[in-house]
Amino acid sequence: MPADDPRVKTTIGAVRGRREDGLAVFRGIPFARPPAGDLRFAVPRPPESWDGTRDASAFGPPPPQPRAGRIAAPVSAGAGQAAGDWLTVNVWSPDAGAARLPVMVWVYGGAYAAGYASDPAYDGARIARQGVVVVTFNYRVGMEGFAQLEGAPANRGLLDQVAALGWVQDNIASFGGDPDNVTVFGESAGAGSIAALLVMDAAAGLFRRAITQSVPGTFFSTALAADIAAAAATEVGVRPSAADLARIDPERLVGAAEAVIASFGERAGRWGAVAHTLTPFSPVVDGEVLPAAPWQALAGGRARDIELIAGHTRDECRLFTAASARFGGLAAEEAATALRAFAPGLGGADAYRVAYPEADATRLYELAYSDWLFRMPSLHLAQAHAAGGGTAFLYELRYAAPANDGALGACHGLDVPLIFGSFAAGFGQMLFGGQTPAAAVNLGEAMRSSWIAFAASGDPGWPAYTAAGHLTRVFDDPPSVAPYPEETSRRLWAEHEFGILDLVG
Repeated sequence: MPADDPRVKTTIGAVRGRREDGLAVFRGIPFARPPAGDLRFAVPRPPESWDGTRDASAFGPPPPQPRAGRIAAPVSAGAGQAAGDWLTVNVWSPDAGAARLPVMVWVYGGAYAAGYASDPAYDGARIARQGVVVVTFNYRVGMEGFAQLEGAPANRGLLDQVAALGWVQDNIASFGGDPDNVTVFGESAGAGSIAALLVMDAAAGLFRRAITQSVPGTFFSTALAADIAAAAATEVGVRPSAADLARIDPERLVGAAEAVIASFGERAGRWGAVAHTLTPFSPVVDGEVLPAAPWQALAGGRARDIELIAGHTRDECRLFTAASARFGGLAAEEAATALRAFAPGLGGADAYRVAYPEADATRLYELAYSDWLFRMPSLHLAQAHAAGGGTAFLYELRYAAPANDGALGACHGLDVPLIFGSFAAGFGQMLFGGQTPAAAVNLGEAMRSSWIAFAASGDPGWPAYTAAGHLTRVFDDPPSVAPYPEETSRRLWAEHEFGILDLVG
């Protein structure tokens, strides 16, 4: 071990990281016991202490999840780690001996079914070099983290996040961070998780600011979540209980969830719009772990002391329509069915046709899908927080990904490589091509600087959102501040109340 490798004492034992390009970097530190054996499907438990100094040079293994596609996860564990050691944190610090630097804690996305902190897209080095301590961590996804099961607490993935944030409160000062100045930021399911954390009693006091990038509008009732879990349990021939499923290998449960997704087309009459999406998992409003859907709770004044940035990309669901070979070729009947599922109110589909007269069936589907799943939930989150007395800042990312002649537009997930500077990582390379344009690099620097400024002071550099002006930071080439760009959709959804999705038949 190099003599200058950083060493820090946590509350449960000492860890030794690595010195990397001027940063102190620690990987794979446990924040909870492995959720295996008797602890599978249980509330996360505090980790066991250790003697001596633990090597913290390798990421912990990812939680069980699909291994195909962009979010494919490596299966190897770090040195001295068991395969079930999923619940670990990673820290990038400009100076582990510094006093009270701002802290930014990343919550990854992945449709609540995938994602892992060791993804190269989430390398915290570039952000940390601008004077903040960056933390990433793993949490349980899919059946392990979000299935509604008999004999198990709901929202285990969210409880993992609470445990990780508790670890930050207890330990981050030893890494140079300020536990009183913690900002959580996340994208997609990570943003939806943060929206849930804002209204959870267990998360109160664990962070000061929040950044939600593309909040999904999917929060499930216990009935809907239990019905989906039962369908997945049927795939492996057991009841949807923690006791029965604990006997099933996690990889088989991943396959069971994928089988449920494959059967979504048959289930729209029971599961509604959820059956037109790509995931059977979301936070469950169970009344205990998660007491309410975030929009109503925030509008009522919950978390009004937490400053919030909320926003979305312009062409959110272009990524999904293109990935499924639908873009430009969706059958008119299928597009009409999906449009009816996503559009607000009984006459919403016709309202979309009138509001966007030049749009063909595929474009109408994409617009309604984007609005229902990400754009309007994000806008309404900012509106609710402002209405409840909180300070909210709204943004839209309009810069089009340059690869493939801009065919993906400003699609879902585009903000991640911009903010982390991870243009060469798999997803970033897909969006930006072999040579990243200077405009993208500059835009990424602008977004990253705004996020860091917000984490440090609560001011990202543009006016707070108000119902009167709808002022929005528009991240494009060049960036600007303007009234909310998606005014047509805003008006279509003005009377809609996002809340809890339930069984429909």
